[in-house]
Amino acid sequence: MRTLRDEQKAASPEEDGLQAYFKQVKRIPLLTFEEELALSKRIQQGDTQARQTLVEANLRLVVKIAQTYSPAGDVPIMDLIQEGNLGLIHAAEKYSYEKNFRFATYANWWIRQFISRFLTNKRRVIRLPHRKEATLRRIRKAYQILSQTLMRQPKSEDIAAELGIPVEDVEFILQMTNRLVSLDTEEDDSASLVLEMYVDYTYSPEREFIKKSILDDTLRMLNRLNDQEKQVLLYRYQLKGGKKYTLRTIGAKLGIAAETVRQIELRALKTIRIHAKEFQDSLYGTAM
Repeated sequence: MRTLRDEQKAASPEEDGLQAYFKQVKRIPLLTFEEELALSKRIQQGDTQARQTLVEANLRLVVKIAQTYSPAGDVPIMDLIQEGNLGLIHAAEKYSYEKNFRFATYANWWIRQFISRFLTNKRRVIRLPHRKEATLRRIRKAYQILSQTLMRQPKSEDIAAELGIPVEDVEFILQMTNRLVSLDTEEDDSASLVLEMYVDYTYSPEREFIKKSILDDTLRMLNRLNDQEKQVLLYRYQLKGGKKYTLRTIGAKLGIAAETVRQIELRALKTIRIHAKEFQDSLYGTAM
């Protein structure tokens, strides 16, 4: 039989605090999608109580995300939760009912960004001169831009070419920032990608989420077409990445004339337009 002393040894004060906090936030009921939209409208009208309600209903989301950053063990989990809560509050202030998607999906980005920024600042042991800090900010910004345009993690050479500075300068500054040793590797001890260590507030989570949703729904709409029509639209509009093909190139791939490809494209687009209302309801409907 376990004694009280055994239980005290089994759980650290931090674990006790985390369990008590988690039990507390689990008592707060979750919100429906309609309730989130209603709260968002009130928040945009300056209702601070509505913001508090939205934040409190999603505190458990912060705990879940913070736990994915805690295995390294060098930062207390409660510190991560505190920073994540700041991201949650920021998300609640910016969340708009007009976007018509769940708050948790939107807040996830801001929570992770606030935690990542905190970890970056916490783990840096070497302070850079002012000019080097300015260059580091340029490197971070270039990294974010290039990662989206190149569709891969940029290397030091890519960033150096983008900024017009020597590769040696890029690598030297990254080495000086301790945790950010290399741009094209993983953080083995924390299982985090280097991308997650950079915080870019020019990035728009809602825009990326909507872009992905539109692409997914568009690909589902293509299932209404026959195989040839579907293939033509995939080539013409880069729906699965890659370069945009000309009518002549598509014709060569499919073994048909360029004019035939054009007719197939027009026919496929006409079919898509017929079902456009259904597509719109799928994207902007309130049901989740």
